[in-house]
Amino acid sequence: MPAPAHLDPRLLRAFLATAEELHFTRAAARLYVAQQALSRDVRRLERELGAELFVRTTRQVTLTADGERLLPYARRALQAQDDLLAAFGQARPLLVDLNSPGLATGRTVLHRARELAPEHELMARYESGLTGAAAELAAGRLDASFGRFAGLDPALRAALDHQPVRYERMAILLPRDHPLAGNRRVPLAALAGETVYAGAGNDRTPEWTDLARRLFEGRGIALAPPAPLAVGDEEFQRMMAKTGHPVLAVVDFPTMPGTVRRPLTDPVPLSPVSLVWRKGLSHPALGVLRRAAAQVAADEGWLNRPVGGWIPAADAVAMSGQ
Repeated sequence: MPAPAHLDPRLLRAFLATAEELHFTRAAARLYVAQQALSRDVRRLERELGAELFVRTTRQVTLTADGERLLPYARRALQAQDDLLAAFGQARPLLVDLNSPGLATGRTVLHRARELAPEHELMARYESGLTGAAAELAAGRLDASFGRFAGLDPALRAALDHQPVRYERMAILLPRDHPLAGNRRVPLAALAGETVYAGAGNDRTPEWTDLARRLFEGRGIALAPPAPLAVGDEEFQRMMAKTGHPVLAVVDFPTMPGTVRRPLTDPVPLSPVSLVWRKGLSHPALGVLRRAAAQVAADEGWLNRPVGGWIPAADAVAMSGQ
């Protein structure tokens, strides 16, 4: 089959997202399209190229040899399009990491930014944690993210700027048959003697594990040992079922089947969330995103720190803007 005279960049973006995620559901969420639409675009690209790009099974998605061959060309073609638009005053999409599709903070801010400036293209990414995203920010492969700024390595922080967005209350995910599952709230003292999973072993979220370590110190709560990174709800549920460990989370974290989510109290532990971007970044949509973050924080009272709420001293300084 002869090569097509023209390829719609949308089809290449669908291919690239799927190739990088190797998961159609996550790729569709990243592009904010329905999974059926993404699959349709990938199939159309395969027809136009006359090549199968992915091997699809019920358990996994992998690239074929043709898919591997197309990948660097697709990246270069899309980068060239972004560069061309920027050269003529039409900015490339602003790439915004939301950590995970299930977390509300970044998703809510991004939705508000799109309402404020529909003429700008803001595209979601999912890097799992701020440490993983920060390296991409510093390298210019990502524009903005959300997370615990004070938890980053100082060398990374030096290359980044941030805007406080939220003091998010922390919670615990418990197996439904756990003795504490019947409580409406769980005092931290009730977790003494428990082993709690907080992302240990995930090299994309050490800032979260460090926050947990600081919270558990002196309270008789053990940090669960490192575990393989669980990608997606199904794998996370399987990991919880296998270990039986409670999981440290935030109040907006989606409840998994077979579990309950309970707010932590006495004191109320807080997860500090900032909007983070690369120093010197010049993009018209960044200002829109920052304005959206400030508006949502004010509307929702996200920066009203609860009296007696727990937060490490370094985070309190970072969230004060000092």
